Amino acid sequence: MSKQYAELARQIVGAVGGADNVESLHHCQTRLRFKLRDLGKASEDEASKLDGVMQVLVKGGMFQVVIGMHVAEVYEEVVPLIGGGAPSSDAVQSQGDEGPGEPQSMPSKVFDTVADFISSIFSPIVPALAGAGMVKALLALLVAFHLVDNTSQTYTLVNMFGDAMFTFMPVLLAFSSAKKLGANPYLAAVTAGIMCHPTWTGMVEAGEPVAFFGVIPFYLVKYTSSVIPIVLVMLVQAPLEKWLNKHVPGAIRLVVVPMIVFFVMGALALTILGPLGDYVGTAFTAVFVWLSENVSWAPSFAIAAVYPVLVLFGLHHGLAPLGTMQMAQMGYDSIFGPGVLCSNISQGVASFVAGLTSKDKRDRQIGISAGVTGLMGTTEPALYGINFPKRYPLIASLIGGAAGGFFAGLTQTHRFATGSSGLPAVVMYIGDDTLQFFFQIIIALAISIVVTAVMTVVLGRIFGKDAAPAAEQAEE
Repeated sequence: MSKQYAELARQIVGAVGGADNVESLHHCQTRLRFKLRDLGKASEDEASKLDGVMQVLVKGGMFQVVIGMHVAEVYEEVVPLIGGGAPSSDAVQSQGDEGPGEPQSMPSKVFDTVADFISSIFSPIVPALAGAGMVKALLALLVAFHLVDNTSQTYTLVNMFGDAMFTFMPVLLAFSSAKKLGANPYLAAVTAGIMCHPTWTGMVEAGEPVAFFGVIPFYLVKYTSSVIPIVLVMLVQAPLEKWLNKHVPGAIRLVVVPMIVFFVMGALALTILGPLGDYVGTAFTAVFVWLSENVSWAPSFAIAAVYPVLVLFGLHHGLAPLGTMQMAQMGYDSIFGPGVLCSNISQGVASFVAGLTSKDKRDRQIGISAGVTGLMGTTEPALYGINFPKRYPLIASLIGGAAGGFFAGLTQTHRFATGSSGLPAVVMYIGDDTLQFFFQIIIALAISIVVTAVMTVVLGRIFGKDAAPAAEQAEE
């Protein structure tokens, strides 16, 4: 553990109302995400003033503490304090009684619940997505520079290394969904295995009718690389498993519950829930195709223009699955990735330029370092350290990101792998045995960089004189 963050961790736990007030905790790249039993016991003001905390947000039903690049180290210190076990990026449960929580309107509560669920099931698999994406990007580079022939066994094997994550995505989503829903993740993984089993895949490819007990039809749908079907299955399996554990005698529970779960859920997955999820996925695909054929500029433009604002309110994780779903359905992502990449680069440039032109020594140091971090794909230090406190760099980044996103969308730029959204991500736009999309994203980023830099300088001269140092504004 990183003991240098022990005191900060203790102060954070105190600010959120103590260990007993923490229902669950997980972290993303820059922030701790607490789900609290009673939000009224937590103090945003106290937490935001802690040395080492950039910002505090209460959005999506979560108490979010923005730490920055050292979030993992702080997380490791917080976990023992709230009664968690070994640290991980998954939710850590603590003991305590249910509290009343903060009153919310019904639409807000529903939205917060959905956003929290989506974030919780996709966040744990991000490292796997990023790793697989980089393998695919590396393979694309090898082919582009004629180091590997796309008909060779090496190509087939490396492609397999990268495809494994997407092929068996239902298994990973089943595992993370079950943990979120309080079910057995290993039983969930087996149910997903049933849906992805080579025998079932072979039956689908054969195209001959399949009937359970000669009566119940199993619809011929292939579930490898799918997203929505397994989520629907888990939403049914979790309550079924809990009900069985409550009613099956303890002496036979160990063998009877899994048997019933596999039998019932295997049948439901292949008859009702799986096909229903496939129809929903097909509908999403139709939307993706319509957008690319009719208003291809709109998704990238819109996401690039508002993404930093979504980050400010902690709502950005709700959009990320769109790219994952399009990747699973169509083999590429043109909805989410290009816009976010242009937005992140603009955030980094705005922070860098604002810092470079600032007369305040601390602003200069924070702006330049946070700008470099933003260019690598992690924008919270730039957003909370410079851009949002000073306002004009944020406006400049929104304009620059939107300009680059518009070009990326207009040229139907898409990426062939998922992962971080910084400068290293440009290799993910190499695919389909062409460098066309790679060059397009380079041009889009160049537009974002130039427009953002110019607007930061211009707006800085107009509004920068009235802007106090970022550190002072953060204390207001």
